[in-house]
Amino acid sequence: MQFIKCLSFLLFFLTGFAVSAQNADSTSFEAQRMRVNKLIEDRKVKFGEYDLSLEKKSAIFGLFKSKDDMQRTIDILKNIVITDNNIFLETRRLISIKDDEKQKFQNLASEYDKQVSAYMGTINKLQKENEKLKKDIENLEGSDNSSNILLYIALAIIAVLSYFVYRNQKITKG
Repeated sequence: MQFIKCLSFLLFFLTGFAVSAQNADSTSFEAQRMRVNKLIEDRKVKFGEYDLSLEKKSAIFGLFKSKDDMQRTIDILKNIVITDNNIFLETRRLISIKDDEKQKFQNLASEYDKQVSAYMGTINKLQKENEKLKKDIENLEGSDNSSNILLYIALAIIAVLSYFVYRNQKITKG
């Protein structure tokens, strides 16, 4: 019964640490994920601008693209490529955070396993010591009975001797 209580307390204690560590890691993960999502949204907007720039024709009679139209399209494509590169970098950071989190939890799990094993060993040792002490108590209680018998015999002898001394004094006085 005590073993179950100790084990449940230990597990409750360890999960408290895991939850607090997870909150800090999930906050940085969520912030990084939001950055990646914002970059993806920016890319969608820029790609929409690119589609519009492909359709825009401001040269003679609106039939052809002017040099400025072509330059705007190229600039938008450059921005899309830069945004893509940023998305890749931020995604790598996001994966790195997740890998670090995974490694940290694996380390914590192995450390907790070692601690739980050590606690279980200590509990087993204490249970064996407790059983030994219970046996010692039983042995002492058994020896107390023989000591009690000797005590009662000694008291009876003292009572008989006291009676004889009292009677002897009564005879000598009377």
